[in-house]
Amino acid sequence: MKKSIYIIILLIISTVSLTAQSFNKEIIEDNTSPMLLGKINQQGLSEDAYSEWFLKNFDEYSPKQDIIEAIKTQLNQYTITLFMGTWCGDSKREVPRFYKVLETLSFPIDRLTTVAVNNQRDSYKQSPGGEHEGLNIHRVPTFIFHKDGKEINRIVESPKTTLEKDILAILLKNYSPKYQSVALMHTLLNEKGEEYLTKKAKKIVPEFKKKTQSLYELNTYANVLFYDHKYNEAIAVLKFNTLLFPKEANTYISLANKYIHLEDKVKAIEYYEKSLKLANNEEIHNKIKELRIASNQE
Repeated sequence: MKKSIYIIILLIISTVSLTAQSFNKEIIEDNTSPMLLGKINQQGLSEDAYSEWFLKNFDEYSPKQDIIEAIKTQLNQYTITLFMGTWCGDSKREVPRFYKVLETLSFPIDRLTTVAVNNQRDSYKQSPGGEHEGLNIHRVPTFIFHKDGKEINRIVESPKTTLEKDILAILLKNYSPKYQSVALMHTLLNEKGEEYLTKKAKKIVPEFKKKTQSLYELNTYANVLFYDHKYNEAIAVLKFNTLLFPKEANTYISLANKYIHLEDKVKAIEYYEKSLKLANNEEIHNKIKELRIASNQE
C-alpha cells in the first residue's frame, strides 16, 4: 500500500515537472542573443535576460482607470492568445504593458495563452509547438481575442490608440486592426488560392490600394509564407505587390531575393534589373554580375 502511494506521488511530481518544463523554453541559435520559444508566462518574462525590459515597461505603464472600469465587467468573457518575440522591440514595449492592463483588470491569467515565436529565417515568426499555424501571425506582438471558441478581433503589432482603449473598442465591436491588406490577402489565398490571385491580380488591385499604406505590409506577409515553405503563394503575393507599388525598387528586389533562394538565377536577374530602372544601386549591380558569372560557369 505504502509502495503504491509512493509511486503515485512520484507520478504527480513528474507530471508537474514536465508541465513546468513545457513553459519558458530558452534557446540560443547561431550565436545570437537568447530567446524564449513556445508557450511562456509572466514568470519567464520576469527573469534573466528578459526582466530588464519586461519589469521596466510593466512598472512604468499606468492604464487609464476610467477605461479599465469600462472594460472590467466584459473582458472576463473572453480568452486571449498573445504571440510575441522576446527579440522584438514592439513586443518588448507592448507585452509588459498588456500584462499590466490585465493585472489592473484582475483578468484571470489562465484565460491568457502567451506564445513566443522565432526570428530565424527557417522558422520565421513560427512557434515550435505549431500554435501559430493558420492564424496569420505576420507581425508581433499580436493579441487575439476569442469568445465562445471564435476569434472576435485582434490587435496587431501595436495599439491604434492605447491597449486599454483598443480593447474597449473591440468589446464595443467598433475596431478594425492594422494591416487590413494582409487580412484581405490571407482570406483570399485561403478561399480562392494563389492561382486566382495570379489570374485576377490586375482586377483586384484597386480594392487593395484602398487598404494598403506601405509596400512592407504584403512584403512581410510574403516573407512569412515563404519561410513556411509556401513558395508559390509567397511569389504570387510579391508579384501582386509590384502592381500595387510599381515605382518602388524594393518590391522587385524582394522578388529577386526569393528567386535566389529558389536557385532561379534567370528570374533573379530579371527582377534585379527591373529594380535598377527605378533606383541605381551598386550592390544590385554587383549581385547581377555575380549571378551572370555563376550562370556561365554552370
